[in-house]
Amino acid sequence: MRAPRGQERAITGNRQTSWAFADAYGAENVQHAERSEHSAALRWARDRAREAGLRAVSDGTGAALRLLAAAVDAKAVAEIGTGTGVSGIHLLHGMRPDGVLTTVDTEPECQQIARQAFRAAGFAANRARFIPGRALDVLPRLADGGYDLVFCDGDRTECLEYLGESLRLLRPGGLVCFEGVFADGRTVDSSSQPAEVLRLRELLRTVRDSTSLLPSLLPVGDGLLCAVKRHH
Repeated sequence: MRAPRGQERAITGNRQTSWAFADAYGAENVQHAERSEHSAALRWARDRAREAGLRAVSDGTGAALRLLAAAVDAKAVAEIGTGTGVSGIHLLHGMRPDGVLTTVDTEPECQQIARQAFRAAGFAANRARFIPGRALDVLPRLADGGYDLVFCDGDRTECLEYLGESLRLLRPGGLVCFEGVFADGRTVDSSSQPAEVLRLRELLRTVRDSTSLLPSLLPVGDGLLCAVKRHH
């Protein structure tokens, strides 16, 4: 039976509050778990992102990335979109102590900032491999089945191509994650939307319908789409 209209609004409001609570809970977990150098490095990297006009992942999203990297016992992670290193610090924190993050970005200057942030967070230089360039030019050079997790935070118009490359890069049981799939609420907005939002909708449908993936959409930050590559 359909709920009365007023009750529907109340349910929606409660859900929005719950999602905000989940994101804040993740942020609190990060703050409690951080050593002082990690906290300082994250703040510094966030400040650099803000100055550069870049959007760093939320603390809630970062907490989810840590959890997921730890859950798959990640030794090799590929990241599309280095930014200033905020997401990289979270991923490295969740990975195995001997794990290596391979991170790709079109802006070498941002990668230099991320390198400084990783060092300030206490990660050894050999924990990260920085590759400058366009993701779709770099990813084909990476090893088939050589990665435990692929994190995609690059050009939204290329998200379907990222998915194809991720399926090749991931080992069975590996995990692919896409940041920002809510697009500030535009993904579910019925009004006319730009091409990048239409591509995100197509990504969501493709991942949902794929027989090779087991997906879930996490309501943290601006939406984190996750999917496990099935064993066949």
